[in-house]
Amino acid sequence: MKIIRISAYRVLLPLEEGSYRWSDSKAITEYDSTIVRIDTDAGITGWGEVCPLGPVYLAAYANGVRTGIAEIAPALIGRNPLELDDINAVMDATLKGHAYCKSPLDIACWDILGRHAGLPLCSLLGGRFGADFALYRSISQESPEAMAGRVAAHQMNGFRHFQLKVGGVADEDIERIRAVAALMQPGGKLICDANTGWLTADALRLCRAVADLDVYIEQPCLSYEECLTVRQHTDLPFILDESIQDIASLLQAHADRAMDVVNLKIGKVGGLTKARQIRDLCVALGIGLTIEDMPGADITGATILHLAHSTPEKHRFSVTSSYLKVTEKIAEGGPVVVAGRTRANEGPGLGVAPIMDRLGEPIFVVGAG
Repeated sequence: MKIIRISAYRVLLPLEEGSYRWSDSKAITEYDSTIVRIDTDAGITGWGEVCPLGPVYLAAYANGVRTGIAEIAPALIGRNPLELDDINAVMDATLKGHAYCKSPLDIACWDILGRHAGLPLCSLLGGRFGADFALYRSISQESPEAMAGRVAAHQMNGFRHFQLKVGGVADEDIERIRAVAALMQPGGKLICDANTGWLTADALRLCRAVADLDVYIEQPCLSYEECLTVRQHTDLPFILDESIQDIASLLQAHADRAMDVVNLKIGKVGGLTKARQIRDLCVALGIGLTIEDMPGADITGATILHLAHSTPEKHRFSVTSSYLKVTEKIAEGGPVVVAGRTRANEGPGLGVAPIMDRLGEPIFVVGAG
């Protein structure tokens, strides 16, 4: 089997809540997502998606995705998409770094592999652990009262796990955390995600101020060293996200006992091939995992669910529902959520069928006409 054509599409995704806000007053009003289609000479087509959270969250941005894909795609024409290690080696040899540009190409090749095998991706990624699993809801940064109101509404719909976007003024963040903690129901999880927004002194002060609560602290500061300092001065369970970029950073953090949970974003590490490597290493090392990606829609959502469902339940700390923030579907077969829970679908590959009218015309095509 050989890749004969790679197409890229741009889709703008309005947000259900109108905007999404996190640390340091960062905000966006829509997702700018890139969809990749890979066609083969066997008549099998695979799909992938990546959607950076604006240009100031990670070192990634939407136009960079499309530029990177255009740079890499010619080198993949004629390659066998089933040989995933070779595909990744070619991408790394063609473009150094820029893992987020490679992610949708890798995902589309996995989709082809699943369709070729007639199996859902979770079966190829390790199996299906459990019948379904809970999702967390990310709560955009607002006033303490507004954030508590959103949590109360989501709890009415069955959600029990929440990630609060904090990382603002420490006193206000303490109020946000306490307002929501007072509403939490039994069996819930409350993650306080600063997205690198606190200085070390503010993070230390805040951890002391909420030490009596059942909360998790996620990526309080910009640098790994600052986060490690905070970790060493609090008993609260600790999550690293932005600091974990690859296997090397994971091994360093494990050696330093820098975290209890890793937030694994598929796009950040370069796709399912490398995400699976990191996932399996975390399982072997006894580290919990939040399975997610940068935002996106149905294709991203399906990718997350297959990786999550193939992760042993003991290590599956939480799973994102970020794709629920968009107002429109771009594919059939995407995640279905009931009472805050979901599961990977059972169709071959990702099990999704893009809505071509929603995707429109490709912004570029590489390969045969």
